[in-house]
Amino acid sequence: MSKKGNDWKKRDGVVYSTSDNFEYSLGDQDSTESLPPTQQKLKVLLDKKSRAGKQVTLIEGFVGSDEDLKELGKLLKNKCGVGGSAKDGEILIQGDHRDKILQLLVQAGYGAKKSGG
Repeated sequence: MSKKGNDWKKRDGVVYSTSDNFEYSLGDQDSTESLPPTQQKLKVLLDKKSRAGKQVTLIEGFVGSDEDLKELGKLLKNKCGVGGSAKDGEILIQGDHRDKILQLLVQAGYGAKKSGG
């Protein structure tokens, strides 16, 4: 059985269709447009749940593409001099850096506020 092209690997879940008009789409999703910083409503909070008691600063509420999220995460990690991650609309910064991150976000023009205790 010869396979034409490599797009057969991307066909998630479709085995067979009896419809003559069936056209398979590869599910290319439109990347979400990032909101301008002034329209972003970010929450900066301290979290230590399910992290073995270690504190992390969590920034949530980012609306936009993954590239923009990772770029903002990289900027914040650089300015704080610590590690972290950026995925699923959240940025994790190791340690308690709420005040510094809040100040950096406001300077960059983001709508940010402290959340939690």
